[in-house]
Amino acid sequence: MEPNQQRLLAWIDAHFDEQVAFLQEMIRIPTDTPPGNNAPHADAVADRLRDYGWQAEKHAVPQERVRDYGMQSITNLIVRRPYGGSGPTVALNAHGDVVPPGEGWSKPPYGGVVEDGFIYGRAAAVSKSDFATYVFAARALEALGVPLAGALELHFTYDEEFGGLLGPGWLLEQGLTRPDFVIAAGFAYDIVNAHNACLQLEITVHGKAGHGAMPETAVDALQAATRILNAIYGQLPELKKIRSNVPGIDSPTMLVGRIDGGTNTNVVPGKVVMKMDRRMIPEEDPVLVEAQVRALVEDAVRGVPGIRIEIRRLLLSQALRPLPGSEQLVASLQRHGAAVLGETPQAKGTPLYADARLYGERGIPAVLYGAGPRTVPESNAKKADERLALEDLRKATKVVALTLLDFLGG
Repeated sequence: MEPNQQRLLAWIDAHFDEQVAFLQEMIRIPTDTPPGNNAPHADAVADRLRDYGWQAEKHAVPQERVRDYGMQSITNLIVRRPYGGSGPTVALNAHGDVVPPGEGWSKPPYGGVVEDGFIYGRAAAVSKSDFATYVFAARALEALGVPLAGALELHFTYDEEFGGLLGPGWLLEQGLTRPDFVIAAGFAYDIVNAHNACLQLEITVHGKAGHGAMPETAVDALQAATRILNAIYGQLPELKKIRSNVPGIDSPTMLVGRIDGGTNTNVVPGKVVMKMDRRMIPEEDPVLVEAQVRALVEDAVRGVPGIRIEIRRLLLSQALRPLPGSEQLVASLQRHGAAVLGETPQAKGTPLYADARLYGERGIPAVLYGAGPRTVPESNAKKADERLALEDLRKATKVVALTLLDFLGG
């Protein structure tokens, strides 16, 4: 290993207790989404970065747009570190919004408890951990004191759980950034270079409410909704026949994740609302899939007397696909991952979807890599007792810092 690389790793080791304390601070500020009041966390992050001599630009999304979107406040941050010369601009993106903790925790979800080599808390693994990974990797790079070329940007955003359109999507839409390469928050040793697309629809079934003792005077919206449910789940065997060629991704999926309807036990339901999720493999055309799903739903209740349906798109997330240039990121991360982790991280796809796609949609090569265990389930990500091994935080920070040195080290 070269002297500058050794110095980089030594700086991370020497400042690791400080890094863990930084992550604890990130965890202890709640960012449950919903309700999505995330501006206070961004303010706290900006204050902490000021202690490091960095200026974080605050880009608040207009309140009316945030509320229409279903959240309370969003302030996204950009930290720009220009080094001059002809090098590339590399952006590191992590999101601070989180799913609510839920039940079943043995540790306080916003306590940042450190115990037996793990840190516990909501977003300890996904993805406040990578606030710490990226900040300390960048600090280590600059602490070398060697000439750097290009620019580094930190993008800390607050709209991953609702789809990212007001997170990285907002920064890109407003022309506030246009990096050459992006490393986005990861969640395991693997490097993710592709992920599924996602379609989410809200289906409202309108009938006519009536007394349960006289159902003949009503039009049962739940009976009609059952037809739609049967049609959706009846498609699953056909979806299983569709296979992706991307390692790590199998077949499309479809499910109804939420159903609301009716007014009381003794009343025929006059309205039922369902929210469905259709995951698409990278090879599928999202426009075609949405047309097919809409037709499936409409055909299920076509001709049913008294029934009317509305279909509203909640989300249409594009797939992440490898772009020219992403192989450079993968090669560097794999090389340093092999040295630091003792094993070569695999480049593969994931059935999840993430903010990285928003960079990819604009032709910017992006991969996901950050702090996490060998497999996502080990971290309890988005479940009770979410946790991260402190050594995995240290290792990921070293891998990212070495990769930044490859790209920006003159």
